[in-house]
Amino acid sequence: MKRRYSSWYPTQVFNGCPFTMWPAMFTGVGTAPDFATGWEAAEFTSVTFTVPDNWQAGRIWGRRDCDFTTNPGPNSCLDGGCNGGLVCDPVTGTGVPPATLAEFTLSTNPSIPDNYDVSLVDGYNLPMSVTTNVNCPVASCPVDLGPNCPAPLIGPFDSTAFPVGCKSACDANLDGNPANSPNCCSGQFNTPATCPSSGVEFYSYFKDNCPDSYAYAFDESSGTALWTCDSTLSADYTVTFCPPPS
Repeated sequence: MKRRYSSWYPTQVFNGCPFTMWPAMFTGVGTAPDFATGWEAAEFTSVTFTVPDNWQAGRIWGRRDCDFTTNPGPNSCLDGGCNGGLVCDPVTGTGVPPATLAEFTLSTNPSIPDNYDVSLVDGYNLPMSVTTNVNCPVASCPVDLGPNCPAPLIGPFDSTAFPVGCKSACDANLDGNPANSPNCCSGQFNTPATCPSSGVEFYSYFKDNCPDSYAYAFDESSGTALWTCDSTLSADYTVTFCPPPS
């Protein structure tokens, strides 16, 4: 995402995976990016579009093993599918877990930085990084968390029985009550004080393997989850699927 500190910034999303996948985008609130909210990306290809300088709660993620011909909806893909099929609904098309997310809240105020992260809160389905050209921190989960995913979380699986996802403890519903769950930081556990990382099952699997990612809802306390970049630097942001291992 190339920032020029104007109204709109050119954006690049690169598929570095050795297979076709289907990127998707949730536009969030306010003015939306000027691009489709879902598209097909052949291996080692990229697209460029622009986003508004006040993009709020924006998400970019990838979808795997999709077929939109017979079931154009959230179940069109093995993971990451959305309402709308290939082109996600801009209001309700946030993606079916597990899905690795790139998240953005951009700032037009020089005193307020851009915020961005790679989130595993909804689980994992593809390696991902968010990088800049101005030496701001790299947000990333550059490794494949599928094959070694803990047994209660592993899946879904493709036609060869290879795991293409690793669910979060919340999505796997390990404690049986997602409305009042330490794994989901919900109900009586809905604050940082009542939902520490120590209470989230398998938190360490995600955080140890991807320390520069957002591994659960209140992971800011780790110091390596939510990243900022001075908005006056006009940074170029690049979202890469399957980045080279760091």
